[in-house]
Amino acid sequence: MRQNFASGGPFERDYGYSRAVRVGDQVWVSGSCARGDAVDGDAYVQAADALRVIAAALAEAGASLGDVVRTLTHVTDIADMPLVARAHREAFADVLPAATLVEVSALADPRYRVEMQVDAVVQGSKSTVS
Repeated sequence: MRQNFASGGPFERDYGYSRAVRVGDQVWVSGSCARGDAVDGDAYVQAADALRVIAAALAEAGASLGDVVRTLTHVTDIADMPLVARAHREAFADVLPAATLVEVSALADPRYRVEMQVDAVVQGSKSTVS
């Protein structure tokens, strides 16, 4: 059964997507950026806030940051990697998901420096992996 979850983000309705989608024990969270005052912060502040948005979406879908198996991070300046890595490490130090960070030329709002998306597998499910 597919479940879609919205967070009220500024682009969800205009673009036509869900913040998160859950099918069985898997949850995919769309690219998420900082919100509110955090948008004007540095890359660490933006990454930490994006992770807050992601954590809320995961919680609504019955998952947590501890269930994350992969992250994909886009930055507009690769020099921000240490700041973004700090926020990622704080969120996932005990989880250690597979992770990719890439530089892109721009994000949806010119103030955005970081966009993060995650994939999760809810622990304790009846699914098995071979």
